[in-house]
Amino acid sequence: MLTGNIRTQIDQIWNAFWSGGVSNPLSVIEQLTFLLFIKRLDEIHTREESKAEMLGQPMERPIFPERADDKGEPYENLRWSRFKNFEAREMMRVVDEHVFPFLRQMGEEGTSYGTHMRDARLGFSNANLLSKVVQMLDDIPMEDRDTKGDVYEYMLGKIASAGQNGQFRTPRHIIQLMVHLMAPTPQDVICDPAAGTCGFLVAVGEYLREHHPEMLRNKDLRDHFHNGMFHGFDFDSTMLRIGAMNMTVHGVENPDVSYRDSLAEEHGGDAGTYSLILANPPFAGSLDYDTTAKDLLKIVKTKKTELLFMALFLRLLRTGGRAGVIVPEGVLFGSSSAHKDIRRMLVEDHKLEAIIKLPSGVFRPYAGVSCAIVIFTKTGVGGTENVWFYDMAADGFSLDDKRTPLLDEDKLGAVPEVALTEGEHAKNNLPDILSRWQALDAETERSRAEQSFMVTAADIIATESWDLSLNRYKVIQHEEVDHDIPADIIAEVRALNKHISEGLDRLEEMLR
Repeated sequence: MLTGNIRTQIDQIWNAFWSGGVSNPLSVIEQLTFLLFIKRLDEIHTREESKAEMLGQPMERPIFPERADDKGEPYENLRWSRFKNFEAREMMRVVDEHVFPFLRQMGEEGTSYGTHMRDARLGFSNANLLSKVVQMLDDIPMEDRDTKGDVYEYMLGKIASAGQNGQFRTPRHIIQLMVHLMAPTPQDVICDPAAGTCGFLVAVGEYLREHHPEMLRNKDLRDHFHNGMFHGFDFDSTMLRIGAMNMTVHGVENPDVSYRDSLAEEHGGDAGTYSLILANPPFAGSLDYDTTAKDLLKIVKTKKTELLFMALFLRLLRTGGRAGVIVPEGVLFGSSSAHKDIRRMLVEDHKLEAIIKLPSGVFRPYAGVSCAIVIFTKTGVGGTENVWFYDMAADGFSLDDKRTPLLDEDKLGAVPEVALTEGEHAKNNLPDILSRWQALDAETERSRAEQSFMVTAADIIATESWDLSLNRYKVIQHEEVDHDIPADIIAEVRALNKHISEGLDRLEEMLR
């Protein structure tokens, strides 16, 4: 949890960028990512120096060589701890002419640190702004991993609050709910094919640290956590840089965050690789057949991106793999052959487990489209018996463009610090969703008039379109209202009119 003082320091950094002429929030976070990356390189080098000195051995992984670069600048001057003390114009010269070329060189060499820095550029030419931001970042205490991660998350939150770039971010509390629903394990291999800022992957890492702390004390599991567990793909280089830094500051040393157009490239290399997929992919409409991966078209013949992503999830999952993904509601009831084919596959060929309908304001102010969380397991041999439906009415925030919190901070999210009362549940359904999910046997006893209920696979198949929209199965109970007979209502109206008329007559007499 960030203190108010740290939040104020970050706000001041953003204000400094804005007053310095860098007004695009995505450009601000990109430049901050570069600077944090440079700072982290110095931290890694310092740690290696200390280790080598303690063991009396040469450094295993030196970042900065003990010589000068091609332009004659000592690599020692490229270190954060060194140039942060330079005068503003000298700092600008070193960072612009030497540090950033060094980052680009690391990217070309394919190091794990520099993969996403191939086209890194300093995005402003104001030396005083650079000096000010470097000093401000250096003053924020980020030695602790949790604080470092929270700082970066708070910075990312400013993208979402600043306008059109917010589509890159799924609300953090919705991510938290989905991760807890899927309950990842230390053995999982996790993928987000539309990773963006890697919010889902970061949340999985934090979940595992909290629920499986012994994992990091086991050599094999620790190696898997840092090098083999996390896989995120995107086709936006800026998002890749931000996502990779997000994973890094949250303590994952070598995540696979890489460039890929998930719907256009063939997936033979990693088909059936992942045991868990968590995703909220962008749904941009339609693609041309010519640009769509042929292995996806074999699963479902369509140009609709939302259906192609569902085919992609099935393609990437191993048998027994699970998925928790967000889809637009049209996937659940669309009438085209491709829509029906996907739903039939989920119900009859695999194991569909849950449909959680989200209120339409969850993604405001960027999109008002109605969506749902779909949870399923890839089996290839069926297995759907009952599908759990939940009608989420509130997520703890107002459903207008302002998205104002409706409860105190300790009562928000899927696992609030304080238990909610029945009245507070009406403002935040997430804890109830999680508790009901963890006790599904009891859900079979609920009627379809309640907020959650079970529907058998047979009932879904009987619709002949494999309809998965909650409203198709929910029973609406209408309260019976007793009305007076019309003659009595008319008599009452006449009596009221007479009473009003008499009152007006008395008022008129008093005024004479």
